[in-house]
Amino acid sequence: MNGKLYLVPTPIGNLQDITLRALDTLKSVDIIAAEDTRQTLKLLNHFNIKKSLISYHKYNEQEKGDYIIKKLKEGISIAIVSDAGTPGISDPGSVIVSKCIQENIEFEVLTGATAITTALVYSGMDTTKFIFRGFLPRDNKARNSIMESLKNRMETLIFYEAPHRLMSTLQFLKENLGNRNIAVCRELTKIHEEVLRMRLKEAIEYFEDKNIKGEFVLVVEGKSEEEINQDQKKLWEKFSIDEHIKMYIEKGLSKKDAVKKVAKDRKIPKSEVYKYSIEI
Repeated sequence: MNGKLYLVPTPIGNLQDITLRALDTLKSVDIIAAEDTRQTLKLLNHFNIKKSLISYHKYNEQEKGDYIIKKLKEGISIAIVSDAGTPGISDPGSVIVSKCIQENIEFEVLTGATAITTALVYSGMDTTKFIFRGFLPRDNKARNSIMESLKNRMETLIFYEAPHRLMSTLQFLKENLGNRNIAVCRELTKIHEEVLRMRLKEAIEYFEDKNIKGEFVLVVEGKSEEEINQDQKKLWEKFSIDEHIKMYIEKGLSKKDAVKKVAKDRKIPKSEVYKYSIEI
């Protein structure tokens, strides 16, 4: 009979945020696979848990993942933990989940601390819809491609960032998104927790001369409806009204529907648009 894999969230800072279920699971499994065994050992020692530890991080996910699957098939129960938060969310875990699904091995995902939702609520921004992108890639081409897909989204945007890359990321966000509101959340749930709500320009100025330390979650407001309307207005200003109507007809709309659409786009009466459609 196969063993069972558990993905166990650990506190993002304050050790008291661990759940009773997480503690029971860590006590009951045979092996704990940790992103950093030294970091996990501090957590286990704090709660007086003695377990066999193996390393499981992004640089050995494939190789160690095969080893974990082998052990699970031998009936060994294993818990996966990252340094902080939920395994599989910008941390090792998703690879082993895929392997378990392929091998039909049972796994269980425990609920627990995550920096994403904590920062989102702290931000005071729209929580009904958001996009989490984790750490932006270092490669400029990949980073620009991601930003191209995000810059016109109305959802709140959430990113992780390391201290040594904070300034370049803030500047990159301002260059691509404009001077939007941002909540810079640092060291969440820890002693030096800090949440700064400001504009991107102000955030750049604030951190410019500081010795930046800690892990960051950046929560950026989505594109506002007003901005979208302004962008559309600029776009329609490039067309004459009859060109605007023709554009929609070429897309397959009837003349009647094209007139309605142009009137809506330009926020003018249909009767005014209709006059330009007579010769089309």
